[in-house]
Amino acid sequence: MKVLIIAAFAALCAQSVLGAELHEHNKVVCYWNSTAFEREGPGKFQIDDVRPALALCTHLIYGYAGINAETFEVVPLHPNLDTGAGYAYYRLATQLKRDFPELKIYLGIGGNADPEEDTHKYLVATETSEARSKFINSVNRLLQDYGFDGIDLAWQFPQVKVKKQRSTLGSIWHGVKKTFGYGKFKDDKEMEHRDGFTIMVRDLKAQLRQKMKALTLTVLPHVNSSIYYDARLLAPNIDAVHLFAFDQKSPERNPQEADYPSPIYESYGRVPDDNVDRQASINSSSRYWLENGTPPSKIVVGIPTFARTWKLTSDSQISGVPPIVTDGPGAEGPHTNMPGLLSYAEVCSRLTESAVGRLRRVGDPSKKYGSYAFQPYDENTGADGIWVGYEDPDTAGNKAAYVKAKGLGGVAIYDLSLDDFRGICTGDKYPIIRGAKYKL
Repeated sequence: MKVLIIAAFAALCAQSVLGAELHEHNKVVCYWNSTAFEREGPGKFQIDDVRPALALCTHLIYGYAGINAETFEVVPLHPNLDTGAGYAYYRLATQLKRDFPELKIYLGIGGNADPEEDTHKYLVATETSEARSKFINSVNRLLQDYGFDGIDLAWQFPQVKVKKQRSTLGSIWHGVKKTFGYGKFKDDKEMEHRDGFTIMVRDLKAQLRQKMKALTLTVLPHVNSSIYYDARLLAPNIDAVHLFAFDQKSPERNPQEADYPSPIYESYGRVPDDNVDRQASINSSSRYWLENGTPPSKIVVGIPTFARTWKLTSDSQISGVPPIVTDGPGAEGPHTNMPGLLSYAEVCSRLTESAVGRLRRVGDPSKKYGSYAFQPYDENTGADGIWVGYEDPDTAGNKAAYVKAKGLGGVAIYDLSLDDFRGICTGDKYPIIRGAKYKL
């Protein structure tokens, strides 16, 4: 009898360990941008559109909540949608576990959802024990009220400045400063904010651990990890770090030069100043966290489902080979209505022979940089062209293959609403998620 009890206990322990490591190296973390509900027409994304993806996702991050600048407590950024009587998506999101019991559902905080001028509060919240405690207590209340499985901190640290671009410094820097205000704020307390954030993560995890809740980080594009994230001290207190190593070149930050927006490796032969920052690719970003003590299984690589677009003019090269001279964001798409951005469905619909405004596709045989497509400037009519750096199922699969080869933790798909969630391209819904998942 004693032997049977010991055997049963051992089996339970083994099952527990296996359960904890079920997705150690094949996480598919899916981000749900709830504000996509506000789009009109085919781009409108509702809770019923989420469900077909959840058989593919291991984790779902609902975004985004923010923090109150006065109290430092977590608050819904869109109360009518998130917690209001009309929709109450916080509660509806966690109720998805009824149909997908193995799915882990987290609430994302930050995520560049707060406007640039309101982000100083993310720094102030880290500065004192009182502010950190208010934040942590509000997280605990929110988890208790809505039943999320954990919290993802996509903290809105200041973005690094746009670095020098050879021969185009003046016009690029002037255009970025004038339009978007990048580089106006210099954080004179970088180390204090880094240390305060580290303490906040440690204290938050201590409380979440007791409740069996998870804590993850999302490193947003252009946030310098070496300044704001003390990887060695953070690693024991986080379940994963999601590296958004995309948008390395974007039409907002680099309006006069189009380039690969989401490369696995740095482009061959480029000088360092051609990169936006030191973590300018998936490889360099993940290497930083690995070299600073983060277990490979905790590193999750971000994959965008959207394309970045730039306007081509008479000064642009006919071949389309990047880096290419451009003149700001490309024209908005019919579903997303955002200059400089297209969903994958908007891209793939223009790659067919008969498409209006057909794009010429250029693949990535190297499997290092990504695909692009373009429609050149029309010298006869003077019509602007467009250059499109985009993700497709093949390039997403290449990134997943990189993750697998390096023994990393998985992929993070940003976001569901910009994948082909209606199956317009091939009839299969969520082709980018599928392309990545099946290569892990």
